[in-house]
Amino acid sequence: MDYIPTIGLEIHAELKTASKMFCSCKNDPDETRPNANICPICMGHPGTLPVLNMEAIRNVLRVGIAVGGDLADFTEWDRKNYFYPDIPKGYQISQYKYPLVSNGSLAGIEIERIHLEEDTASSTHDEHEKSLVDFNRAGVPLMELVTKPVIHDASAAVKFARELQLLLRYLGAGDANMEKGEMRVEANISVASPEDTAAGKFGVKTEVKNLNSFRSVERAIDHEIERQASLLRDGKKVVQETRGWDDARSETYSQRSKESSHDYRYFPEPDIPKLKVSEIGAFSRDALNASLPELPWKKRERYAKSFGMTEKELAVMIESPEVASYFESVIAPFAADAKKVRLAVNYILTDYLGMLKKEPRPIETVPAGSFSGMIEMISKGDLSSRGAKDLLALLIEEPGSDPKALAEKHGLIQKSDASVLGPAIDKVIADNAKAVAEYRAGKTASIQFLIGAAMRATKGAGNPEMVRKILLEKLS
Repeated sequence: MDYIPTIGLEIHAELKTASKMFCSCKNDPDETRPNANICPICMGHPGTLPVLNMEAIRNVLRVGIAVGGDLADFTEWDRKNYFYPDIPKGYQISQYKYPLVSNGSLAGIEIERIHLEEDTASSTHDEHEKSLVDFNRAGVPLMELVTKPVIHDASAAVKFARELQLLLRYLGAGDANMEKGEMRVEANISVASPEDTAAGKFGVKTEVKNLNSFRSVERAIDHEIERQASLLRDGKKVVQETRGWDDARSETYSQRSKESSHDYRYFPEPDIPKLKVSEIGAFSRDALNASLPELPWKKRERYAKSFGMTEKELAVMIESPEVASYFESVIAPFAADAKKVRLAVNYILTDYLGMLKKEPRPIETVPAGSFSGMIEMISKGDLSSRGAKDLLALLIEEPGSDPKALAEKHGLIQKSDASVLGPAIDKVIADNAKAVAEYRAGKTASIQFLIGAAMRATKGAGNPEMVRKILLEKLS
C-alpha cells in the first residue's frame, strides 16, 4: 500500500537584536569566549526580574504582517517547565495560549502560529563523555513558527524553510544561518492510508529534532516517511516519540517518548506584565507595514516580469538581499534600457560574483556607480567582452577608480574610428586574397575569417561591429 505522509514544521530562529530577550546582555552569535555574555537575569538567579525586549517583539510582528497573519492584541508569556542542563532557571519563558501571530501562509503553506521565547544554552560533549554548557546563547530572543499539518512531501518542507530564511534576512530580523544554529528545523511526520487521509485522520506522528541544514531536512523527512510506511506494511505500529537524525548514517534514531503540552505544566509568567499590542504606536499595523521592505517573493516576481530573469538567475539574485540591492543600484541610471540591464545581470552574476568568490570581498568592492559606468562602455562598444572582464578585475584591485580612465590606461578601449581601423583592414584584404575571392564568389562564411584576421591585426582593440561594417563596405 502507498501511504500518504503528513508533515508539520516547527522552526526556531534566533532574532537579530542588540541584547537578549529579557536582559541587557549582548546578543552575539559570533562570540567565541564561553559564558562571556551572561548576567544574573539570563542565568536565572533568585530575585532577578525579566524585562521585555520590544525590538524582538516588533520583529515577530513584522514577520506576521509579511505572511498575512493575524496579530494578537493581547498577549502574555508563560513558563514552560522542564529540567535540563541548558535551562538555567529550570523553566523556559515562552508563549503558550496567546501567541503574537496566528494564521498566515508562506510558500503556499498555512501557518498555525508564531510566538516568541528565549533560547536555551548550548551544550558540547567531548570524547571523554564530559559535557560543557555555554550560556552565551541562553536568553537570546527566539522566534518559533509552527505550520499547520498540510505538507505532504520533503521538497515542499524545504521550500518553506528556505523562504522563511529569506524573509528573516530581508526583514533584517535574523541571519538564520543554519550552520551556526541560528535557525533549527523540527519536523512532525506521520503517514496514513489514502482512506484515513481522505477522512481527515492522521497516523501516529514522530518528531525529528534539530535539523541543521536544508539537506538534512529533506533527507530526514524522506527517511522517516519510508521508515513509518515500512513498519505499517509489516503489520507493526509506529510509536509516538522524538527522534534524532544521524547524518552520517542517513537515518533517524529514537531519543525519547514525545512530550505533550501538559508535561510542561505551562502557567502565566508572573514577573512579566501582560501586553496590549494596540497601546504601543510602533506596533500598529500601519507602522509595521511601513517598515517592510520589498518582500522576496514580490521581488522575484518583479525581476522575472521586468527583467526577464531565468529561474537560475532569480535564485542567485534573490537569495542575497545584498546582491539584489547592489543590482538595483547598478541599473538605477538605465533601468528602462533592457539591453543594458541584461548586460548588468550577466556581468554581475557570471563574472563579478565569480571573481569575488575566489578571494572573498564585499560586493560593494566595485562601487555601483563604477559598475554602471562599465556597462555604459560595453553598451557603446567601447569595451569588448574580454576587455570588460579585464577591466572588472582591475576595478576590484583598484576600488573607486574611474572605469573609463582605467580602461584607457591599460589599453582596453576598443577602436571604432574608421580612419584608424581602415589601414589595418586594407592590409588584411591584401594579405588574404583567397578568402576575399571566396567571399566575393558567394562563400559568406569567409567574412568571419577576415574579421578574425582584422581583430588580430588590431591586437583585439578593434570594435568587432565596426570591423565587420568596414570590411563589408570595402568588399562590396
